[in-house]
Amino acid sequence: MSTSLYDLSVPTFLQTVRAVAGFLDRAARHCLETGQNPDDFVQARLFADMAPFHFQIEAAWHHSVWGLEAARTGVFDPPPLVGPVPFAELKTMMRRAESALVAFTPDEVNSWAGRSLDLQIGPRRLAFTAETLILSFSLPNFYFHAVTAYDILRMRGVPLGKRDYEGRLRTRTAEATTR
Repeated sequence: MSTSLYDLSVPTFLQTVRAVAGFLDRAARHCLETGQNPDDFVQARLFADMAPFHFQIEAAWHHSVWGLEAARTGVFDPPPLVGPVPFAELKTMMRRAESALVAFTPDEVNSWAGRSLDLQIGPRRLAFTAETLILSFSLPNFYFHAVTAYDILRMRGVPLGKRDYEGRLRTRTAEATTR
């Protein structure tokens, strides 16, 4: 069985978008339990020269949804960054990302397979196919920003583990494993 462009992208993005939403919820619960303010996370950084937490969440949203939009349109054109927002708005971004990803259909996404895309990203012009855009640009950037957000929360004391980052794995059903 071959793997389709849809299979490579939408369920993969959804798994981690849902995981990010889950660890944002966990961070909010941790703050309620400890009396911390979740808005204190918004500007948190791992290092002074790295982008803050809010940017990590926005960039994960952009590389999932607008990575697919770039495969569709040939233009990587995410909305402008909104900058520091209340923590609750970051949770809303992940819900919007999930809704947008769920709206893509397999037939729609698979119809973009093999499409040549020349993207202008800043001063660079990059030649991709729909598949290489997703696999070598959107997914690596998406994972980088998702794991950086996770790491910032861990650094700030939120009790997260690897399974929180992995999200719900897409395993075979028990029936399929007995064949």
